[in-house]
Amino acid sequence: MVDVTQAANGQRKRKILVTHDKIAQSAIDLLNANDIDVYFSPPYTPSNEVAKRCADLNIDAIMVRQGQINAEVIQASPSLKAIVKHGVGVDNVDIAAATARNVPVLRSMGSNALAVAEHTIALTLALLKQLPSLDLAIKSGEWPKPSFIGRDIAGSVMGLVGFGSIGREAGRLAQALGMKVIVFDPMAEEAVKQSGFAIASDLTSLIKQSDIVSLHCPLTKETRHLINAERLAQMKPDALLINTARGGLVDETALYKALQEKQIAGAALDSFGVEPPATDSPLWSLNNLIVTPHIAGVTKGSAIQMAETAARHIISVLDGNLPDPRSIAHASELSAS
Repeated sequence: MVDVTQAANGQRKRKILVTHDKIAQSAIDLLNANDIDVYFSPPYTPSNEVAKRCADLNIDAIMVRQGQINAEVIQASPSLKAIVKHGVGVDNVDIAAATARNVPVLRSMGSNALAVAEHTIALTLALLKQLPSLDLAIKSGEWPKPSFIGRDIAGSVMGLVGFGSIGREAGRLAQALGMKVIVFDPMAEEAVKQSGFAIASDLTSLIKQSDIVSLHCPLTKETRHLINAERLAQMKPDALLINTARGGLVDETALYKALQEKQIAGAALDSFGVEPPATDSPLWSLNNLIVTPHIAGVTKGSAIQMAETAARHIISVLDGNLPDPRSIAHASELSAS
């Protein structure tokens, strides 16, 4: 990683802005070697300030880590030729505004798949084994051993909603632990068949069969609040919900009610509808919820891969090449709203 002051000398012909205060040094070296200076904007800087920085620097590309890339940001620099995500989720980018300017929005596909899958399994195991509540009980002076009965990992049914690169890795890891895996993804049925996992006929079927429902789909207009009060009511009373995808997939108000009333046994969230979430969220009062700050995909290895993949996309587009069609995010598929 590198500090803001180390990345740019102001003498290179091209400039990019990273919406964070650091990326992997290897990615900066790669960009610098291709005549590109790297500038930074602190995480979650207000969009109007990011826009001003883009305009002042006459930025050629934006590498998106955190914060909203709205129309104001996209229109700020007349030289802007590419927006590239340091990762895969682009719901914080106004793709329609970028498309209107003929600026491609690219994702660093597959760069953090294993990291997110590992985090998914870690959260699943922590919930299955009730680690947070046991830890708290003992630290509070209790000794729950006489009445405690644990849950088995082997034989549990993990239902994957979405079977992209992360879903495939999560399924592989779950199966290695002895879990049964079922998948719902109407866009990837052939890939599911090749994996050997069971295919759910629809989302309702998956939810009703699963001991763990794990979300691995993009946030679109169709998937926003995919897990709502109705879906939560379809889950088993001892089922768990894991979301290491996008926060907007889950209706947090409905989830709070379901957890508070023990309608489901527990949930784990790595992302939220608004980030950072409110400090006074009622979710924080729940003892059957685990939360992490949208870091599932951030490990030493994945951080390097994401930054280098994003850098290569930027270099290619700025060199005049067509953007990689497999990595383009289309306005018809994804939504920032």
